Amino acid sequence: MWWGIVLVILGLMVGIALGLNLPLVIPQAYGKYLGVAVLAALDSVFGGMRASLEGRFDNAVFLSGFFVNACLAAGLVFLGDRLGVELYTAAIVAFGVRLFQNLAIIRRHFLGRKK
Repeated sequence: MWWGIVLVILGLMVGIALGLNLPLVIPQAYGKYLGVAVLAALDSVFGGMRASLEGRFDNAVFLSGFFVNACLAAGLVFLGDRLGVELYTAAIVAFGVRLFQNLAIIRRHFLGRKK
């Protein structure tokens, strides 16, 4: 159980280190898409960590959720751009709320308190 969490954190650290050291420039037009994609990825990662701590992690659910969340968020941003409405705000709020909920549950788990 702990090795899975260690591997997730190690992968996150390697990804951040690579992202900071590679000379990659994202065009401004894709900024909204990237921001929502990062939130979708973080939501899936912390949701996977929560499920792992609760003993109900399923790899298929994690991977499908990761890609479906990212595609749904990108679709909302694209649709919002086409309609001239800032729909990406809905994705940011939804993923932000879920992210903070998952982090709170993970924190409570490590502090030994249950809701």
